[in-house]
Amino acid sequence: MKRLLPKINDLVYIQVASEIEKEEKIEYKSRISEMEEDSFLIEVPIPVDGGGMKKLYMGDELSVYFLTDEGVKNYFNTYVLGFVSDNIKLVRIRKPDPESITRIQRRNFLRVTADLEVAVKTPNNIRFVARTEDIGGGGFSFYCEPQYSLLEGDILHCWVLLPYKNGSIEHVPIEAEIVRTKKLETGRSLVMMKFESISDMERQKLIRYCFERQFDFRNR
Repeated sequence: MKRLLPKINDLVYIQVASEIEKEEKIEYKSRISEMEEDSFLIEVPIPVDGGGMKKLYMGDELSVYFLTDEGVKNYFNTYVLGFVSDNIKLVRIRKPDPESITRIQRRNFLRVTADLEVAVKTPNNIRFVARTEDIGGGGFSFYCEPQYSLLEGDILHCWVLLPYKNGSIEHVPIEAEIVRTKKLETGRSLVMMKFESISDMERQKLIRYCFERQFDFRNR
């Protein structure tokens, strides 16, 4: 069966990956405004149930579906590449491989358990090194020692060390916002981050690492 991509002017329905379960369940709608070779430009999403426009960030991971002419839901996962401001603001999202489009929603966004070294610089220019709990194309979590005081909403400058299976290592610079902190019994905190600013090239490095990790998990 040939899988088709949505077309210009088609409505798409979107859920945004979030550390907060309530936010992840909100459904938004948008419209495809333009097509590019590797991406779609969509209107800024609005909640299906009404409300203001949804502010998206570079790297947000999205679960998207559109309806075929027969009314069948076709799902794909993608992420925000950037923004275009013409007469109206548009959001650029990665165009999926048609073969990845399914009739079943896959809510497992590209987030994998990973013990990685991350160098952190706080808004007060305090620097420390931590270890991640997990990482994905739109955010990560790390363990923070109790002597460092971090607040929700803080923007941190981070450098994540990614070791690949072929032996190469990449340092990926990321600006990320703290969306939640969770106090642990050990006295440390688990700090949950979403990307505020990351280049598409750096995100591709992260996604490559995540795919390698997912492949490892599947083959255990």
